[in-house]
Amino acid sequence: MNDSLIFRIRLLLQSRSVPVIFLRRFSYKDIKRATDSFSRVITTSSHGASYKARFQGGHVAVVKEIHLIGQEDDHIFYREVQLLGRLHHRHVVALNGFSVGRKRFLVFENVENGSLKEHLNDPLRTPLDWRIRLKIAVGVAAALEYLHFFCDPPVYHVSINSNTIMLDENFDAKLSDVGLLGSGSDQVTAWRTSSSNETTGQVYGNIMYQLGLLILELITGQSSEKTGDDLIEWIEESCFPASMDNMIDPDLGNDYDSRELKGLLAVARFCLKSVDKPNSFTPQIYRYLQRKVSIRKTSI
Repeated sequence: MNDSLIFRIRLLLQSRSVPVIFLRRFSYKDIKRATDSFSRVITTSSHGASYKARFQGGHVAVVKEIHLIGQEDDHIFYREVQLLGRLHHRHVVALNGFSVGRKRFLVFENVENGSLKEHLNDPLRTPLDWRIRLKIAVGVAAALEYLHFFCDPPVYHVSINSNTIMLDENFDAKLSDVGLLGSGSDQVTAWRTSSSNETTGQVYGNIMYQLGLLILELITGQSSEKTGDDLIEWIEESCFPASMDNMIDPDLGNDYDSRELKGLLAVARFCLKSVDKPNSFTPQIYRYLQRKVSIRKTSI
């Protein structure tokens, strides 16, 4: 079979038959050529580097190299392909193809406006306005609702932070770090050996905690990687409502709705407390967030 043709893949996951999915299979030469001999590096992680790629015909994509060590390398990789290939949601970055052979690669859609982190931290970029920040928070929550409650089996392996939230041409948020091999998937080994309710609850709580931190970052413009503990300490203080206007991102000025700010902070506090009460994660979190910030589903 020609590597540039559509590759048909059918896998058995957890001893159950899953639908046939169709993804493009790229050759190693295709990947090397598209990434200019792997010189267009975007980021690096423990699982490998990510590259900006331009394929023949002008198609632009993001290529992620996958490093695996162990006897089950192929099984894990194809399981990842099957997992990501069946995800279809406007707030999740889509898998377009893969490559196996000399090295393993996943090929994802390119998201035009880069990461949320770039927009919050780069002084040369136009600051994100309040409505866009609200839209990002609701979009991320919508993606989580889809992954946890509308996928079968549910997808729990996701990393949420400003570096893994991508923004498209309309500034809609897209989760880019989803799956067993994502940079935030330290629980892969544990997930292989345990599927107890306790483990599921811990994962729920961790994801909610990440969402809470992301919301604080959207509000304050401060990096959760550098000031996360300070942000959490501030929002847990009993007097924080009196100081919340002082914590707002200076780039916003006075261009925000105080009622919506209070609602968004209430959601952040709820999420951060969920790490101790993991079962509080319910399908209603997305709608709860919508009610608090007055954004309708049709607007995202």
